[in-house]
Amino acid sequence: MMVEDLVTGAVGAFAYSAIGIALMVFGYFIVDWLTPGKLGKQIWSDRNTNAAILLASNTIGVGLIVVGAIWASEGDLLEGVVSTAIYGLIGLAAMTVAFLVMDWLTPGKLGEIVVSEEIQPAVWVNAAMHLALGGVIAMALS
Repeated sequence: MMVEDLVTGAVGAFAYSAIGIALMVFGYFIVDWLTPGKLGKQIWSDRNTNAAILLASNTIGVGLIVVGAIWASEGDLLEGVVSTAIYGLIGLAAMTVAFLVMDWLTPGKLGEIVVSEEIQPAVWVNAAMHLALGGVIAMALS
């Protein structure tokens, strides 16, 4: 029985990791789409703190959703994997909408603010929304 539990746990860890990584990569492309220029260049070459904060908050928000889906699945791997994918996509959509709404409600273009060389308070506000939405969606699973 112990070997069977170990194999089941390993399969679950692999499945959740694969879906989590896929959602985080998708989140990366969404943030890249929402901001001017290439996100990879902004963060890794230009060392842009604003872009890094926004992407990190998106990644942590997705991580919260994945953890919530695992927790809510109560050991049912198939249910957990499916709910992780569904709720992860809902979370990314909510984060995208929140970014666009914030951009619409505030002066300036949020995407341009994100790629500014100066650290921008608006980025922290948007990052907080990403984290909050990740938490809200994770709790919606319970």
